[in-house]
Amino acid sequence: MNKDLIAVFEYLEKEKGIKREIIVDAIKESLLIAAKKSVLGAENVQVSINPKTAEIEVLCDKKVVDKVLNPANQISLKVAVQYYPDAEIGQILTVPATPKDFGRIAAQKARQIISQKLRGAERDVIQDEYRHRVNTIVSGTVKRVGKGSCVIVDLGKVEGVMPRRHYLPNEEFDVGDKVLALLQEVSDTELGGAEVVLSRTSSEFVRALIAQEVPEVADSVVTIENIVRRPGYRTKMIVRTTDPKIDPVGACIGLRGIRIKNVVRELQNEKIDIIPYAQDPVELLQNALEPVVIRKLKINEEGTEVSIVVDDEDFPTAIGRQGMNVQLIGELVGIHLKIKKMSEHLKIAALERANLATSDEPWLDQPISSIEGVPGMVVDQLIEGFATPRALLLASPEEISKVVPGISIDLADKILEQIRKTKA
Repeated sequence: MNKDLIAVFEYLEKEKGIKREIIVDAIKESLLIAAKKSVLGAENVQVSINPKTAEIEVLCDKKVVDKVLNPANQISLKVAVQYYPDAEIGQILTVPATPKDFGRIAAQKARQIISQKLRGAERDVIQDEYRHRVNTIVSGTVKRVGKGSCVIVDLGKVEGVMPRRHYLPNEEFDVGDKVLALLQEVSDTELGGAEVVLSRTSSEFVRALIAQEVPEVADSVVTIENIVRRPGYRTKMIVRTTDPKIDPVGACIGLRGIRIKNVVRELQNEKIDIIPYAQDPVELLQNALEPVVIRKLKINEEGTEVSIVVDDEDFPTAIGRQGMNVQLIGELVGIHLKIKKMSEHLKIAALERANLATSDEPWLDQPISSIEGVPGMVVDQLIEGFATPRALLLASPEEISKVVPGISIDLADKILEQIRKTKA
């Protein structure tokens, strides 16, 4: 019995999940090449391997002769009758021709095949077992940390690879550490094998963690409409429900925040913002910006860019550290978002009004009869203090509010903006 070869069979079968028949066929193919080199001059060389005992036999065709002149392709009648009792001179027989020490050669070839011929078989095992588990969570143990801080994770039958970019900036792993990660993909390698790629930085990892903690998400009663992430810093997601009795945000947070706390803990205290879905884009944007209040909003003609104005004290919150908050919100709702301070907006608006007020436009000196979007009663009150558009443009919202009773600063600002648009 070839113990070395049996050990190879058992390792590949138990640890890698590769069927013994596949292993035997691959090794047999390699050994045939070695046998042909070892039994020079022989014809029709064949190799057989017993799958249970790993006994190897090399066979070749030899001619039965009286006197052997070429041992490679001739066999004496005396020896031939040991294999075939009815053998006769001149017959071509298939007989054993196993070279000396061929078992050791076989074991060496088998080890080479682990990294060569059997890569394809191992790839098939990985594909069959793991391809349907993409975007699900798997757990394993750190086996080693390779070049470039790539973490190799023992998943059982296979090893998963987690490149440095696929785990959080503040994370480090040591051999033996338990790892929870997303099975991001099963990819083919350049050498013909396959590898399981793991990730803890994917947005889908957060989605899968939420589904583990929140039964309503797992059962699709609550759905995560969109999710964006800056790994290690912040995740934002929009949630909605098919059941009006369920609060989707509350379901994800859980009683006393226990559900979301479990997810945050796994993500090394990464912040998670859960935003309720709204069909109206403006309402959805306001939900995403909470607690910041949108004071003014403008959408470009293509509908791809939104400019909003917020109070000065809300500006740092709206922008976020290094502009991260506004970037994530833009990605979340699918627009390019610009945020401006109210003081900045007022300065620009005042400058534009001043430039318009000093222009030679004839309509600026015509009496005001109506203003689009402003009730007639308000216009009647307005023209008592400011009879022409130019007179209005030369005043500030605060001055208009003081002169005309019942007109607030916000309404005065709206009136001035409408007059400015008239020119455009």
